[in-house]
Amino acid sequence: MHSHDHDHSHGDHNHGHSHSHGHAGHHHHHVSAADAANKAFIFGIILNSAYVVIQAIAGFMTHSMALLSDAGHNLSDVAALALSLIAFKLAKVKPTETFTYGYKKTTILAALTNAVVLFIAIGMLGYESVNRLLHPRHDIDGGVVAIVAGIGIAINLASAFLFFRNKEHDLNTKGAYLHLLTDALVSLGVVVSGLIIKFTGWFWLDGAVSIVVLVVILIGTWSLLTASLRLSMDAVPDDIEMSKIEEVIKKVKGVENIHHMHIWAMSTTENALTTHLVLNEKLSFDEKMKVVHHIKHELQHQNIQHATIELESAAIPCKDEDC
Repeated sequence: MHSHDHDHSHGDHNHGHSHSHGHAGHHHHHVSAADAANKAFIFGIILNSAYVVIQAIAGFMTHSMALLSDAGHNLSDVAALALSLIAFKLAKVKPTETFTYGYKKTTILAALTNAVVLFIAIGMLGYESVNRLLHPRHDIDGGVVAIVAGIGIAINLASAFLFFRNKEHDLNTKGAYLHLLTDALVSLGVVVSGLIIKFTGWFWLDGAVSIVVLVVILIGTWSLLTASLRLSMDAVPDDIEMSKIEEVIKKVKGVENIHHMHIWAMSTTENALTTHLVLNEKLSFDEKMKVVHHIKHELQHQNIQHATIELESAAIPCKDEDC
């Protein structure tokens, strides 16, 4: 699928450029995905914002902590969607003299911020929920709670469906998808608790369900937090294995030795690599450049869009302390 971006290997003297416009070529199959994601984010934000308002009002009126917890969670979703949307826009900003990578990394910071905000929300709602479990209110209208939460199931499933197509594309889109799915489950729990309260008068259930809801969110948020922290610390992205990439490079004819390999995420969708290679001494400079070009092509297929490769001579050992 990437073959179209390497039709231009006409002579290696322009190798420096060929990488960059190979790169432009590489992107045009992402455009539709990114546009679809953008539309999904905007639609998701509008739909969920409206619902949060309804749910919060209903939560205060029915005195249901479960509804308020769900509203808090939905609000964090809206924040997450908004952050991701802004990050997507920033990721498209052209590099400048100061920010030579552009603002791609804002996508990672957005994911991290989102996780941190969720933890704070969970803490606040958790405190109130435990309080409610110990001192239940006896004026909760279970029927209204069930109806409002029922609307939530529909809204969350509709929004999640929008993100389903691109969920493998990027950490934020995947985050949005998982969030909206857990939201639908959470709303289902609230519907059930509302109905049980209506027919049995077990008012303590409201606080209990609220706590279960928060635990569900906590588990989901934990992976978002760890993934975004890893990426912000330039760790190797989850879906990439160093050893596999090393194998891919070693398989290329002419590669004798490889060291100093670093792989990190530039954004939630793009990865970079730097490495030092020793190539067969018998190859001419042009042949070596061909090998490098071939390696970069192979790396594109491994989801590494930006590779910088330094060549070394076997005769002159590498002086870096890592070697």
